[in-house]
Amino acid sequence: LLCTGGRVALGDYSSAHSYIQTVTMSWGYKPNNGPQKWVENFPIADGVRQSPIDIVPGQASYDAGLKPLDLKYDPSTCLDILNNGHSVQVTFADDTDSSRLTDGPISGLYRLKQFHFHWGASDDKGSEHTVAGTKYPAELHLVHWNTKYASFSEAASKPDGLAVVGVFLKIGGENPNLQKLLDAFDTIKSKGKQTSFANFDPSTLLPGCLDYWTYDGSLTTPPLYESVTWIVCKEPITASSGQMAKFRTLLFSADGAAPDCMVNNYRPPQPLKGRTVRASFK
Repeated sequence: LLCTGGRVALGDYSSAHSYIQTVTMSWGYKPNNGPQKWVENFPIADGVRQSPIDIVPGQASYDAGLKPLDLKYDPSTCLDILNNGHSVQVTFADDTDSSRLTDGPISGLYRLKQFHFHWGASDDKGSEHTVAGTKYPAELHLVHWNTKYASFSEAASKPDGLAVVGVFLKIGGENPNLQKLLDAFDTIKSKGKQTSFANFDPSTLLPGCLDYWTYDGSLTTPPLYESVTWIVCKEPITASSGQMAKFRTLLFSADGAAPDCMVNNYRPPQPLKGRTVRASFK
């Protein structure tokens, strides 16, 4: 009797444990764990303000009240670069207001926490947002949190907690401002690899013109919190086809596992569900 009880308890524990592991660890971009499946563990995936979206310029409303973006970034706050198994991420010290976003569609001050990218297996797809159905080969996300909250983790689930600036990459001339970043990829090829990445200025990754579209949305990866004021720049930056290929040398997999190229790490556009997209430009 005792033995049976023991087995049941163990069974309960291990299934609960594996469930927790499944929820926290196992989302990705494959058919078995990709965007179509996220709703199973993250029901908010079917929420009312999910991201990304298809931006239709003709249906965006010009808002003269939208201020120009004020982005001030201090390269000395740049800390490290990481392969987190979903993307490549560059992290910043966010204990002061040295790297921050103000104005635009937001009120208050938002500190830069990290930036990362989404990209495709080829140059004809990869961005999360689309513009009138057009896909770009990659999209940069600069993630900021509202300092009315005590920390990034507190802000991350609040309706006005985050502001993400999205920048499209298009194929064109080689972009020298991307090169320092791409050169670091060899040291963070596999999941879990991290290396220091000092004195990088993320403002060098912004387009010359900061006209933008804005709307209320969400994180584009689990937990998919509906906490993001999205600011999507109209003007893309360029990368050469060779530079884009460098992104695809990264791996979803950790050392020792079968190599799995990090490609198509994007969520497709989600239903607008009555939201308004505003434009800062006519």
